[in-house]
Amino acid sequence: MQNIPQVKLGIVAVSRDCFPITLSERRRKEVVRCFTEAGGEIYEAQTIVENENHAMKALEEIKAAGVNALIVYLGNFGPEGPETLLAQSFLPLPVMFVAAAEEDTAVLTSDRGDAYCGMLNASYNIGLRGLTVYIPEYPVGVPSEVSAMIAEFIPVARTLNALRKLKIFTFGPRPFDFLACNAPIAPLFKLGVNIQENSELDLLESYRKHDNDPRIEEVAADMAAELGEGNMMPTVLPRLAQYEITLLDWIEENRGAAEYVAIAGKCWPSFQTSFGFVPCYVNSRLTARGIPVACEVDVYGALSEFIGACVTEGSVTLLDINNTVPADMYENHIAGKHNYTSKEVFMGFHCGNTPIDRLVKGTMKYQLIMKRSLEPDTEPDITRGTLDGAIKPGDITFFRLQSNADGHLRSYVAQGEVLPVDPQSFGGIGVFAIPEMNRFYRHVLIADRYPHHGAVAFGHVGKAIFTIMKLIGAETVSFNQPKHMLYKDENPFG
Repeated sequence: MQNIPQVKLGIVAVSRDCFPITLSERRRKEVVRCFTEAGGEIYEAQTIVENENHAMKALEEIKAAGVNALIVYLGNFGPEGPETLLAQSFLPLPVMFVAAAEEDTAVLTSDRGDAYCGMLNASYNIGLRGLTVYIPEYPVGVPSEVSAMIAEFIPVARTLNALRKLKIFTFGPRPFDFLACNAPIAPLFKLGVNIQENSELDLLESYRKHDNDPRIEEVAADMAAELGEGNMMPTVLPRLAQYEITLLDWIEENRGAAEYVAIAGKCWPSFQTSFGFVPCYVNSRLTARGIPVACEVDVYGALSEFIGACVTEGSVTLLDINNTVPADMYENHIAGKHNYTSKEVFMGFHCGNTPIDRLVKGTMKYQLIMKRSLEPDTEPDITRGTLDGAIKPGDITFFRLQSNADGHLRSYVAQGEVLPVDPQSFGGIGVFAIPEMNRFYRHVLIADRYPHHGAVAFGHVGKAIFTIMKLIGAETVSFNQPKHMLYKDENPFG
């Protein structure tokens, strides 16, 4: 995908000077061997850190190698001062701490590493320095286990690197009827995310300057090829192509210091009458390339989508947590076939911004809700441009990063699935199932006042997203708690 950074891992072994340095060296080599045999690539620093001079030498070595994600490996107890100085000097690039387990009883005689103990002192010194680093859920293991931990670090590191160099473009003020999308942006600047707010008039002027752009024909042809049999409204494609070119040119002309971008745009109520189409399909195409475009100027929605794209390196979407599943649909297509109650299923919907690779069949249509008010008695024209279709069944992670009114970051993450059930409705829509959704809906989404938009990553990636949310400073990261675990305000009497 475009717009997603590459991770170059580097591993530095550390050794406390009263332990055998050869133990850390041997164990580091085994970790690297396991990781490369599993298909990974990692730079193996030759400097082993026993003191501060070694820490600075190792830092110089990994920076020269272009490392942008560091694993500090406690092959034995480790020197907590120098090893945390190395991490401090490498930050704000991502840092992971992990420690070696004892391989077998033979090592206990004289070569015992005690890294299990050393990790405790490392964590204490990490706290003394006020560092934010990644520590796995259980950060001690033999080489094959450490290799697996490093693999889980990659999507976390990729996302952290991307957020520091991200710019989000907004177009237009947030719609008055959707104040829920309005949230303080100050926390984003603290993350290193830049925000460039623009007027819809700026965008319209730029769009008009692209009239008769020679690239329109080629982009429209690409759209037609992508839609295939779903190209039901071919005459709107040149307008959409012109808009796509406008957005891509805007990005390049305004990227500035940013390496990665996302967009939060306004798509109603005057967009259709001014531009002559709805932008949903174009939004879906950019999102499929790793450039998320959120509807209704939802800045945190765009950011959430971008996090999902970085984690999965695949297309994502932003949906309304939209409507209940009717009783007849539940009884006919879900009950007895899928292990969910009627209150654990719901429909995720948006007008047509879900990438075509995530739909069973994508079809170019018009926006039914907007047509009712803008073109009630005529054939659809200015309301065309949505990508209509059922979302493919499969595993999903539903999540969001949000600022509350006081400027504090918070988040939720819930894993579930899209069921193989025809939603029998319009737009980009699917029947979603999340265990204990009814309680999650009441005691997280409602109680914590989240807006209606949620980002969807395709696959179960809750572990990585939960970790990322904690590392970037979300004060709470809520999840769909199992039955035996009450929410803080949940009535214990049911």
